[in-house]
Amino acid sequence: MNSFYNSYLLIITFFIIALSLPILSLSIGKWLRPPSKEGGRGVSYESGIEPFHDSRIQFSPQYYLFALLFVIFDIEVIFLFPWAVAYGKLGMFALIEMLIFTFMLCFGLIYAWKKKVLEWM
Repeated sequence: MNSFYNSYLLIITFFIIALSLPILSLSIGKWLRPPSKEGGRGVSYESGIEPFHDSRIQFSPQYYLFALLFVIFDIEVIFLFPWAVAYGKLGMFALIEMLIFTFMLCFGLIYAWKKKVLEWM
């Protein structure tokens, strides 16, 4: 039972160190660097050339929908890969669950196709 708590203590210690090191390094960097005297912090900068027009352009919302669909189906692969590796040990229940998961994603893809989300302008 003692090793059980030791493993959790190790995870908690790692979590605390993983959170404190970036916070500590960013705080030290903020305190040590000189204050910025220039007001051009928000100006875009490329190759040492001053911008001659506004660099902020509007993207079509369809781009974001397409990217969202990509992320959803990319995450599907993350769930399918471990299932495929452990398929022999999981049995019929896991097969049915994965088929339901895949069919739900296929129905979502068909819905997006019918709503013309996949058509580019």
